[in-house]
Amino acid sequence: MRPSARIPSVLAGFVLAVGGAFFAAPAAGAAAPTSVQQCEQYITQHGKKIVDGVGQACYEGQIGNQTSCAASLQAVGFSADIASGACRAAH
Repeated sequence: MRPSARIPSVLAGFVLAVGGAFFAAPAAGAAAPTSVQQCEQYITQHGKKIVDGVGQACYEGQIGNQTSCAASLQAVGFSADIASGACRAAH
């Protein structure tokens, strides 16, 4: 390939990569708080109060670490059923 043809090709690839990252980044950031909120809502719908550590546990469930999420929620006093349901709601 001639050097004069490479420059526009490289620039076009760069523009496509940056544009894709620009449009994908807001969508990924918007999903995280909703999942944590759904986890917390699940807990409150079952008559429990949100205590310290719930947000972090729900975040663990949101990123896919269901075991850590459930263990953390059980450690702060939630039953196994509520903990596993809340972690599923987060994911």
